[in-house]
Amino acid sequence: MTPPSDSFRRGNVLFLPQTEQAMSKQTRRRFLTRVAAGALAGVGASASLNPGAASGETRRGADLPVPTAPQLKWQDFEVGALVCYELHMQAMSYNQGEAQKTRIENVDLYNPTKLDTDQWLEAAKAMGARYAVFTASHESGFLQWQSDVYPYGLKQLKWRDGKGDVVRDFVRSCKRYGIAPGVFLGTRWNAHMGVLDFKVNQGKGDDPIKQAQYNRMVEEMVTEICARYGDLCELWFDAGAYSPNKGGPDVLPIFEKRQPNCVFYHNEQRADHRWAGNERGTAGYPCYATVPWAAFVANRNEENFFKILRQGDPDGDCWSPAMADAPLRNHEWFWRPGDERKVYPLDSLVDMYYKSVGRNANLIIGLTPDRDGLLPKGDMERCREFGNEIRRRFSTPLAETGGSGEQVVLTLKRPSRVNHVALMEDIAHGERVREYVVEGLVAGETWRTMCEGTSIGHKRIQHFPEQEVSQLRVRLTKSTAPPRIRSFAAYHADPNPLAD
Repeated sequence: MTPPSDSFRRGNVLFLPQTEQAMSKQTRRRFLTRVAAGALAGVGASASLNPGAASGETRRGADLPVPTAPQLKWQDFEVGALVCYELHMQAMSYNQGEAQKTRIENVDLYNPTKLDTDQWLEAAKAMGARYAVFTASHESGFLQWQSDVYPYGLKQLKWRDGKGDVVRDFVRSCKRYGIAPGVFLGTRWNAHMGVLDFKVNQGKGDDPIKQAQYNRMVEEMVTEICARYGDLCELWFDAGAYSPNKGGPDVLPIFEKRQPNCVFYHNEQRADHRWAGNERGTAGYPCYATVPWAAFVANRNEENFFKILRQGDPDGDCWSPAMADAPLRNHEWFWRPGDERKVYPLDSLVDMYYKSVGRNANLIIGLTPDRDGLLPKGDMERCREFGNEIRRRFSTPLAETGGSGEQVVLTLKRPSRVNHVALMEDIAHGERVREYVVEGLVAGETWRTMCEGTSIGHKRIQHFPEQEVSQLRVRLTKSTAPPRIRSFAAYHADPNPLAD
């Protein structure tokens, strides 16, 4: 792909054009950080991340990309819920392709007589979610809050006398259940306004005035969401907000001014986390939190882009950890009648957990309330089963410790059977570990390899054949700076998961 004519390079890093309006203080700070990283790469890219023993490190810890405070908080959430509710699923048997193009004139088809956001959050809490995101708008363009942007939303309904505000109710329910609230804004499609793939006139985009009007509407939507509902943990744009670099709305300055403690997901200016590349709830391995920003933005159609989504890049200059998503009903993000059989079995959800949270990614599960506004009974029960199983396996470690340096030793109170370990780096100082080995002291005298790996990051969970040990140790055999291990914990949990 040929870069734009007004792009430029620092070292071997390509920077794409960015409007002055979008360059708020935080954006400028990130921008300058990337310039510095590019300069370093240009001087010695091949040596800047040359794995070696910690005692012979070639890269200082201060040079590593590190997360912001909101990113740290988001990674600690580990599990989230995406509650998907939309006018289209009430007016028709939901099909994404049709929903993107079908304009629904009768908004009073939106009539969820039993809608209960507390019930949604009860399910999220039961499955172990620490944050939840609600689809405040999606393909229909219907706005599920008291919006003044345009007359197509809750204000125009007979339902609740036109005074309903599902975003408000959702945020309040989140607070009642101790869950951080987030909002999803679907701006890529808007069937009410004839917008496809961010462009007006059914995707033709050949009307600059109309496009500008739509862009301003999106900016006003973002302002309302960011200003009215208190602190949010995440603002999520489906498939990325169309950035001003390509004639889209300029939403980033609004977000950064009004939601400084929130993560932004995402556009070509900023991506506080990335998609893991599939909708199966799994990330690749290794899975690093860093990506090469310029390549990540410029090469979206190249095969290597999807490898970066799945695995990140240990040489990356930008902190953008992975998010693995999957609907609770196999590939059904919105409720459809008769699809109860598609609810994932418990084993599949547990497998997702190991292959997301256990691989340094967040896991977000899509929940689908029905036309009445309630999550179906079977879906609720599966959420409880999933949360209970994860808590059963990992709520109480046999022993836990932390430390720094090339080796961390974990001593058990007594010789015990162990078949899992969970490792966490102190990622506030960056991802430093590149290879490690976990060993167990067997029969009080022999160190035996239990497992090994490459990336750790926020969390790495591994299981292995059960073995009775009195001690465990993790040897950090390759790193880019002195390793910092936030947690090293041992568990015994049966049955074993499906796969590692």
